[in-house]
Amino acid sequence: MSEYNTIRNAGVRTAAQIDEGLRAHMNKVYGTMSVGMLITAAAAWAIAGLAVTGDATSAAVNADGQLMMVRPGEYLSGLGALIYTSPLRFVVMFAPLAFIFFGWGAVLRNASAAMAQFAFFVFASLIGVSLSSIFLVYTDFSIVQTFLVTAIAFAGLSLYGYTTKRDLSGMGTFLMMGVIGLLVAIIVNMFLQSGVMMMAISAIGVLIFAGLTAFDTQRLKSDYVAHAAHGDQEWLDKAAIDGSLSLYINFLNMFQFLLMFLGSQE
Repeated sequence: MSEYNTIRNAGVRTAAQIDEGLRAHMNKVYGTMSVGMLITAAAAWAIAGLAVTGDATSAAVNADGQLMMVRPGEYLSGLGALIYTSPLRFVVMFAPLAFIFFGWGAVLRNASAAMAQFAFFVFASLIGVSLSSIFLVYTDFSIVQTFLVTAIAFAGLSLYGYTTKRDLSGMGTFLMMGVIGLLVAIIVNMFLQSGVMMMAISAIGVLIFAGLTAFDTQRLKSDYVAHAAHGDQEWLDKAAIDGSLSLYINFLNMFQFLLMFLGSQE
């Protein structure tokens, strides 16, 4: 934030140029993130549609020869059984995580901004496949309702991070420690299967990613101002893609945790 104030004090013309570039930069961040969200939603909806069939004669059967029913009158298709019940489900589940932890850093270091954007869209597609199972659990109405609630909350939190004069940088370490603790709790609860613990995890998860939304928005703003004066356009282009990914992940996690509260099951 101090860097931003320094630039603003350098002169009216310079401040105006920085402000204009900052708006364009953030518009690119939000635009790329929005496209990623559309890709995720389309992939999830398409895969869910292919995974379910209303025709019992074409439905998949389990090891006991019984039809794999999703809900009355709807069954898993062969593709649905492959994605959700075979060992392939672990690939679908962990491929996006592997990409984030082991692939994204290499993309930012070695690829062009255009390739980084393409990689982000591929990641969004993988998330869509992984997320498609929510259509088998929750009603379409509750999914759309939760998405709208998340979008409104995200917009407010991101606006706060962009406009606040308060320095949020001190929150970063605390929030990342919270994310690690959250992951550990989720893994533990995979064995405990505690509904109460899952609700607590969901509530804490919403708060953590709400905080990260405001924090990351301010960080993106500050990073832009720190580098814009040097004319490092390639870095700024990659930073916009990386920022889109950060905000995308925050939005996605807020949505999933809120869905546990607001989602209705048929």
